[in-house]
Amino acid sequence: MREMDMEEKKKQVICDLVQDELYVPMKEKELANLLQVPREERREFRVLLKELLAEGKLVVNGKGKYKKADGTVIVGTFVSNARGFGFVEVEGREDDLFIPEDQTGGAFHKDTVQVVLLPPKHGKKLRQEAKVVRILERGFTQVVGTYERTREHYGFVTPDLAKLPQDIFIPGECSKGAVSGHKVVVEITDYGGERRNPEGRVLEILGHENDPGVDIMSIVKGYELPVEFDERIMEQVARVAKPVSEADMAGRRDLRDVVMVTIDGEDAKDLDDAVSVRVDGKYYHLGVHIADVTNYVQERSVLDREALKRGTSVYLVDRVIPMLPHALSNGICSLNVGEERLALSCLMTIDKKGEIIDHEITESVISVDKRMSYSAVRNILEDETIVKREKEYRQYASLVPMFRQMEELAALLRRKRKKRGSIDFDFPECKIILDKKGHPTDIKAYERNVATDIIEDFMLAANETVAQHFYWMELPFVYRVHDVPDPDNIQKLAAFIQNFGYHMKSLGRKGSKTGSEDVHPGEIQKLLAKVAGTPEEPMISRLALRSMKQARYSVNCTGHFGLACQYYCHFTSPIRRYPDLQIHRIIKEQLRGRLKSGRMDHYRDILPEVAKHSSETERRADEAERETDKLKKVEYMEERLGIEYDGVVSGVTRWGIYVELPNTVEGLVHVTRLPGYDHYIFHEASGEMVGVATGRTFRLGMPVRVKATSCDRALRTIDFDLVEEDEEEGGKAVWQKRKKRRG
Repeated sequence: MREMDMEEKKKQVICDLVQDELYVPMKEKELANLLQVPREERREFRVLLKELLAEGKLVVNGKGKYKKADGTVIVGTFVSNARGFGFVEVEGREDDLFIPEDQTGGAFHKDTVQVVLLPPKHGKKLRQEAKVVRILERGFTQVVGTYERTREHYGFVTPDLAKLPQDIFIPGECSKGAVSGHKVVVEITDYGGERRNPEGRVLEILGHENDPGVDIMSIVKGYELPVEFDERIMEQVARVAKPVSEADMAGRRDLRDVVMVTIDGEDAKDLDDAVSVRVDGKYYHLGVHIADVTNYVQERSVLDREALKRGTSVYLVDRVIPMLPHALSNGICSLNVGEERLALSCLMTIDKKGEIIDHEITESVISVDKRMSYSAVRNILEDETIVKREKEYRQYASLVPMFRQMEELAALLRRKRKKRGSIDFDFPECKIILDKKGHPTDIKAYERNVATDIIEDFMLAANETVAQHFYWMELPFVYRVHDVPDPDNIQKLAAFIQNFGYHMKSLGRKGSKTGSEDVHPGEIQKLLAKVAGTPEEPMISRLALRSMKQARYSVNCTGHFGLACQYYCHFTSPIRRYPDLQIHRIIKEQLRGRLKSGRMDHYRDILPEVAKHSSETERRADEAERETDKLKKVEYMEERLGIEYDGVVSGVTRWGIYVELPNTVEGLVHVTRLPGYDHYIFHEASGEMVGVATGRTFRLGMPVRVKATSCDRALRTIDFDLVEEDEEEGGKAVWQKRKKRRG
């Protein structure tokens, strides 16, 4: 805390100097000399100047001299486009700034830049344009791409990321022996200029682009996901991953006699949550028992620093990149059947209305009775008569009454959430089946069932209970927050759904149906219920989701809009999410009476950065997971060109319509390939593509039949054509008739 105060004071001294009316712009060295900064503190001084630039309190002119910001300079993140132009995302500003191709200032994708606004173009209502005036920090120092060697013994690397439009020049002595077709990791040594390509050197050769597994590893490296654990970490794991001892169990609640189960996917190995339910008169007693990972991952240890760096486990199509080594995540921290395990238990008493009337959070020692799969529990609850014929039913028979109680309790909790307005988006997810060489052989849509709902409902209840408990204790904590949607986005959604006869009420003016004020989550929930089962359901559900903000981690408990609750955190997965691990540490210190003022100051200092970094690593993991899925879907469809499929229109844009198949594969029917021998126009207000001559209309949620015509692995795109022979002929006749009338 004192260090942060001292840093802020130093920043204030710099700001006071440059704001003085007698100050003239100076370079960094001149400023340091004037402020008598010792030589050994010059590096720290440079960092402070950089932070003040990023905060928008200082600007640098073309001669490298610092002066006070006059409000015209804005700091943001540059997002490039393959066609040369770009955008700048500015925190707190809803609309991005458009950067024309000749105003990018040499910025690369994800660079932190300073921009100035350009005057609006006369008579046009376009996105605000800006010019990059300074690059504060590079977003990329390494890229992954395909190497191509030339005859002159040098080469070029074409980046995998399409947003990096220029090839990178590789001098011959920097190629590390790469040959054409190699996937390589390149360090950028020179970012180039207007007439000069960026330059780099090969750091690592991943293999040939056609070798099994190289495609996924290219994505892993492209997102800079750490894969291996270094030797020091593995040595520490070997020291701490010991069987639970009597000393470990001392002072803990002994719950080994409580009947409990884990319920996970068939192939899950890191089992970090167990559940127990019993009914006592008119009350349910729900126990959610979470592996006590903090017992093995001590704060500030090399293991803890690595877990924080990773932030989360990453679940790619062919592998898991764990936050913690397998000796912990699949070993001593996994709640394996019949083995004593240390846990943190949230014990809740719930009445028949689904109200949690009492709770206790405690350190415990547990022993799981059965490892259940989602499919086994689903079979027991949805079709018990069939399961009774199976041999394994005998081993589950004694647990069936508890599963019935779990089903009843989960339904109560779900009804309570629904009553308060919790939103439940049910978009299909998929599982991509690969062979031993990493080639996709099948794509199956995941289906929610009674078992997955039970676990979701119980985890949500525990997360809310823990968050509320610690909020009222006024202790430093990490919450999971989901902000209220921007009113403009809700207004656009409300205007759009009126085309289909639907309305939403706002929280603003009485009786308003414009969506121009804040909206209650219950209104979105009602909307989703109204459109359920209609052709427009996929369209409106997607638009509703897009109108909302992304959930994130924060030290401030501002509520969770999507769940319609005031208090929420992530408590239930410390094996794979660092925020859960962090709050477990706080919980244990509070339970043990060690959360004194010094420790609270410590957490207040570190938690804002923990929350910010965890949100960033979560986004990175999500993006990497999506990219690997898209890659394998393209590879899957490459062998199915010409095959016809039924699908639905999942997106309508100026350049065509997107169609999603039941297995979640999505492709584009380009506007020039739409049928009817017609010219089509996109109507943004209604979200429709309409033929000028025929009036043929394509809209979101509309069923269509398509066939794949081409695939591009580099861009990870699939092109579809519509299959409609009868309507094609009809469209042709209308077109010819209209043409004849004009003639």
